[in-house]
Amino acid sequence: MPPSPAASAPASRHLRLWWRRRGRAGAVAATFAAALLAAALLLSLSYFASLPLAPSSSSALVGLTLLRRAEEKGALCLDGSAPGYHLQRGSGSGSQSWLIHLEGGGWCRNLKSCASRQKSMLGSSHYMERQVEFAGMLSDDEDQNPDFHNWNKVKIRYCDGASFSGNVKDEFQNGTKFFFRGQRIWEAVMDELLLKGLRHAKQAFLTGCSAGGLATYIHCDGFRALLPKDSRVKCLADGGFFLDVEDISKQRTLRAFYSDIVGLQDLKRKFLHCSSSMEPGQCFFPREIVKDIRTPVFVLNPAYDAWQVQHVLAPEASDPQHSWQDCRLDISKCSPDQLEILQGFREELHDAMREIKQKKDWGIFIDSCFIHCQTLNSVTWHSPSSPRVNNKTMAEAVGDWFFDRREVKELDCEYPCNPTCHNLVFSKPFKG
Repeated sequence: MPPSPAASAPASRHLRLWWRRRGRAGAVAATFAAALLAAALLLSLSYFASLPLAPSSSSALVGLTLLRRAEEKGALCLDGSAPGYHLQRGSGSGSQSWLIHLEGGGWCRNLKSCASRQKSMLGSSHYMERQVEFAGMLSDDEDQNPDFHNWNKVKIRYCDGASFSGNVKDEFQNGTKFFFRGQRIWEAVMDELLLKGLRHAKQAFLTGCSAGGLATYIHCDGFRALLPKDSRVKCLADGGFFLDVEDISKQRTLRAFYSDIVGLQDLKRKFLHCSSSMEPGQCFFPREIVKDIRTPVFVLNPAYDAWQVQHVLAPEASDPQHSWQDCRLDISKCSPDQLEILQGFREELHDAMREIKQKKDWGIFIDSCFIHCQTLNSVTWHSPSSPRVNNKTMAEAVGDWFFDRREVKELDCEYPCNPTCHNLVFSKPFKG
C-alpha cells in the first residue's frame, strides 16, 4: 500500500528508533493477538468516555426520552429498540440557545462484537439508564458552566456502533437481525428536536465526546444546514481526534479496526472526501473528514490521549513483553525512551492538525494531560483545579471562541510541563 503522509512525521521516526533498540521479537505474536485488542477497543473506550474524576453534588439528573415512531422511521438501535436522548430545557436568556451532545462509547467491527453491544446500553435502549447526570458543559450550574448553563441541553445516546453513521437497509446479517441505522437515528432525533424548539435556535452548539466527538466531525455541516441562516452555529469535538499512526510494532491497529467498521456498515460512500486509492479505514479519521467541513469547529484533545496511548500507540497486542505495561497505566512511570515516543505521538497530533491551525474561525485547546474526554466532568471543565493552558480553563477557552471574544488556539507545552493536568492513573489495563 502507498505510504501515509503520517509515516514520515516525527512519531514514526521515534517508533523506528524504539524498534531498532528493542528488536523485532514478538511482532508475529502481536499479529495473532489483534483479536484480543478488538474487544478491548470497544469496552475500554466506553469506560473512558464516562470516567468520573470526582462526584458532582450539584449536577442535575435528566430523564430519558425515547424517540417517537422509531420503528416507522427505521431509526433503531443495534437490537431494534428505539434510540433515546435526555433533554433539559433552557431558561431566560438561554431559552433559544441549544447545546447538543453526542455520546461516545467505541465501535463494533464485526457481527460478534455488535451482538455483544445489543445486550448493553451501547446497542439497546432497554439497558440505558433512565436518568443521567448533566455535569461539565451540560451543567445548569452557572459557577460550573458560565456560558452555557441556562441553554437547552440534549445528550443523545449512542447505540449504533459506528458514530451515528450507518444506514444499512437490510436487517438481517447471516440470519440474525442487526440494525445499522446510526444515520437514521441522527436524522430522526434532529427532526424531533427541531419540533421541540431547535428550529428557532438563535445559537446552537453540536458537541461530542470520543466516538461522539468523531460523530461531531461527521455531522457538523449537516447540523448547520438544519438551522436558520442567521443563527450562530458551531461544533466541538472532545477527545475525538483519533490518529492514523503506527503502533510500537509498526502496525496500524486503528486503521484496520476502522476498515472493518466501514465495511460492516457500508460507510465508504458516505465519505466523499475518500479517494479510490485510500484504504476504507482512512476515510473514518478526523484528519480526512475535517478537510470538507465548512462550519467552525473547536478541537479539544489531550496531547497524550490516554485511550489512544493504550489502544492505538501501544496496544497490548503490540507489546508481548509487557515493557509498556507501567507506562500505559501511569505516564509518570514511562521510561525516557517511551517518553520520546510519546512526544513523537504529540507531534503526530500537531502535524495532523496543521491545516486546522490556519483556519481563523476554528478553535483549538490541546493540553498536555494523560486523560481522554474532559468536557462532561465538572473538575476538568471549569473548577479551581481545572487544567489550564495559557491560564485559561477549557470552559473559558471554549466560551471565548464560541462568542467570538477572541481567537483561540491554545497549544500546551510538552509533558510534564503543565502542573494543572489531571493525569489518569490505572490499576490495570482494560481488557475485553
